[in-house]
Amino acid sequence: MDRFRPFPTRPGLSSYATALALLAWVAGSPLSAQTVRIVQTNAAGDDVHLIDPETQEVVDVIMGLPIAHGVTSAPDGSALYFSNEVEHTLDIVSTTTFRVTRQVPLSGRPNNVAITPDGSKVYVAIRDDATPFVDVIDTRSGTLTTRIPTLGGVHNVFITPDGRWVVAGMIGARTLTVIDTATDLPAWSMHFDGGVRPMAFETNPDGSTKRIFVQISDFHGFYVVDFERRALVEKVQQPELPYSRVDNDALQGSPAHGFAISPDGRTLWSTSKPNNHLYAYSLPDLEYLGGVEVGHHPDWLTMTPDGRFLYSANAGSNDVSVVDTSTMKEIVRIPVGQVPKRNHTAILPARAARNPR
Repeated sequence: MDRFRPFPTRPGLSSYATALALLAWVAGSPLSAQTVRIVQTNAAGDDVHLIDPETQEVVDVIMGLPIAHGVTSAPDGSALYFSNEVEHTLDIVSTTTFRVTRQVPLSGRPNNVAITPDGSKVYVAIRDDATPFVDVIDTRSGTLTTRIPTLGGVHNVFITPDGRWVVAGMIGARTLTVIDTATDLPAWSMHFDGGVRPMAFETNPDGSTKRIFVQISDFHGFYVVDFERRALVEKVQQPELPYSRVDNDALQGSPAHGFAISPDGRTLWSTSKPNNHLYAYSLPDLEYLGGVEVGHHPDWLTMTPDGRFLYSANAGSNDVSVVDTSTMKEIVRIPVGQVPKRNHTAILPARAARNPR
């Protein structure tokens, strides 16, 4: 069913205790030895910007990454991984030197990437319909070890929070395929009435996957999939603004194209390109919490580990909006490169705080 709800009186906030626990788990060492960086790719350039959430400023720029599409990081913070759409490679950047140390040849033109919680494998979405695969990279050897066939070119891959599944989304085939990370074999697929765009996951108390939130081509909102039942259970329509305030140029068939779930699992954020807004919903009830106006055509979202700040890559205005999630207000816009899209929160060793170049 479709629905739209009025603004409630309570915000969905993250807990500081949850943030500390998350940081300790990810880093596996004292919090003081870690550095948080927001990694911002630029879809029309060859550079990547690193933002310090302490100062909300760009502190480093990594060069030599042409049309970096997807980005992820090693759980121990030793490396960043970027999909290179020009050279059809997975580019590995050392966080000691902030230079590309290895390029892994791929099956075709890559899109998004995802890494397993133990850091052993990186999954790469291969967009080419002629070679529709999810490539699997062994991070220890730095080689392509497996190609998982799919029903069509893959735009996005995401790892479920428990690491058991990688979920591949296809635009042309209008399909979502769930792959077992233990065997790298497809487990099940689900078809939709539009292309599959970004996804986010809600978990059960034991950490297993409860629901998948899926953004679909030409739908201004998101679909809700019950993971165990493998069924579409709801469609959530995002707010509509007066026509005079809507910008439908260059939507690329994706009016909603970016998710973030707060570290405490209580709030889901979704982008609206035509409205230049981010919209928040409480979990698990999906009550509408309100919206925040940001830069032009917000395209991707990421959060700090404590959930305090939300970062929106604004592809149309070449900047990143920083939103204070407690007040639900934009506090600053940070200029970055050309057409910023995918972004990622990386936990790096303290020694990687600055680019040595």
